Amino acid sequence: MSPFNSRLLFALPVVAAVGFALATATAFTNTASAGPPTVVELYQSQGCSSCPPANENILTLTDRPDLLVLSFGVIYWDRLGWKDTYASRENTQRQYDYTNGGLKRQFVATPQVVINGHIDIVGNKRAELTRAVDGAKLPANAPALTLSGNQLTIASAPAPSGGVDVWLVRYDPRTVQVPIQAGENGGRTLPHRNVVHELIRIGGWNGAAADYQLPAPTNPAYRTAILLQGVSGGRILASLKA
Repeated sequence: MSPFNSRLLFALPVVAAVGFALATATAFTNTASAGPPTVVELYQSQGCSSCPPANENILTLTDRPDLLVLSFGVIYWDRLGWKDTYASRENTQRQYDYTNGGLKRQFVATPQVVINGHIDIVGNKRAELTRAVDGAKLPANAPALTLSGNQLTIASAPAPSGGVDVWLVRYDPRTVQVPIQAGENGGRTLPHRNVVHELIRIGGWNGAAADYQLPAPTNPAYRTAILLQGVSGGRILASLKA
């Protein structure tokens, strides 16, 4: 039985593609007073009839300054008759990494909300989602992240022995209405916001202060986020949104 009372699929390998660009034109720092934003990730498919309620709940959180809300489209329900217009193999691989890694789930499922890389719920109940998000905290000793132009700086801080990945994310902050023309949601028009379009691992981090030169942006309408995370779907240690 699925750990989520929703659409599920056995965890089969998904191959991740390599190579995206991400940067920002302005400086941004996660200060100690403000703290890094809590990371809320929704995994969904336009072809999944169980997903719209979770997506609707997630949309109510996107404007909160203390949160980094990201919507990841996955590909494994494309076979139901509608190919998700925003889904990618990279997004799907990330959900599999959570399933096989830190979350220790038997299946992948949609919808799924992952909070700070180590808490997951279905997301269809708004009160439950709000409680989970409000109760989640990133580690107190998270390193400071600074983004200035195309340069990312990570301050020195304790790092887990298992290794840490540095991820760049580019997402669209605009609300886009998508008409679904076939499949389980055929005939509906579904709103999408903070959809992830680019996802790339730019390197590792070992606890020492480090700089990373980022590629130039490819679409100025998209926003930039950076995640410092344990390898293979581990806990998120620090985050930044620009």
